[in-house]
Amino acid sequence: MRKADRLFQIIQILRRSSRPVTSSELADELEVARRTVYRDIAHLIAQRVPIEGEAGFGYVLDPRYDMPPLMLTPDEIEAVVLGVQMVARLNDAAMRNAASDVMAKITSVMPQDLLPYIAQPAVGIKPDDVGGDVTCDTRPLRLAIREGRKLELDYRAADETITSRIVWPVLLGYADTHSLLIAWCQSKQAFRHFRTERILKVEILGESIGMSRSKLRQRWQQWRDAEMRNSRGAQRPFRGR
Repeated sequence: MRKADRLFQIIQILRRSSRPVTSSELADELEVARRTVYRDIAHLIAQRVPIEGEAGFGYVLDPRYDMPPLMLTPDEIEAVVLGVQMVARLNDAAMRNAASDVMAKITSVMPQDLLPYIAQPAVGIKPDDVGGDVTCDTRPLRLAIREGRKLELDYRAADETITSRIVWPVLLGYADTHSLLIAWCQSKQAFRHFRTERILKVEILGESIGMSRSKLRQRWQQWRDAEMRNSRGAQRPFRGR
């Protein structure tokens, strides 16, 4: 690993940690000797990077420290490339376009010596056609999730019955062949999964869901965990005494 990459990675490790990071932990992750870590820390401090701490105690980075966000390592670049390849296979045109835009923006500001990691990455997924039915326009769904607002849906069930529902959107989930809107359904008073290709009409309502996004997601996670426990219990074979 080049010294410049190593210095950047030290900052990233300290930035993501909520506690002091010891020289041993840094050395293990960077796969270098501890004395190399000491020299790198000293170099960063000399360059006015606000790192506090000492050997044996650990190091912390001042949370107010700001660093250009596009100083990416080769591993980070290839992670982004792989993510864009995965999104490109979704049946969601808005997300595919957004992923392509992100890749174009990153490429336009990437240093010349790092461009090969984008053009010829060491990672990839099997090329394939976009699978599944075409989803609805997910932009209103994602906007409502971000803003914590209710949605009114016209939805076609598997038996072709069409209903109108008011839901509290939690999350938009993706699988290989379809996507699901996870939401609390007011009429059913329960969490439900709605296949996005069956959503015929969607309207963002002016009414908020009345609780924080984190609280709603926590309730959904509790419901999901309970459903998974019940499912495992139903599959457990009966053993007589």
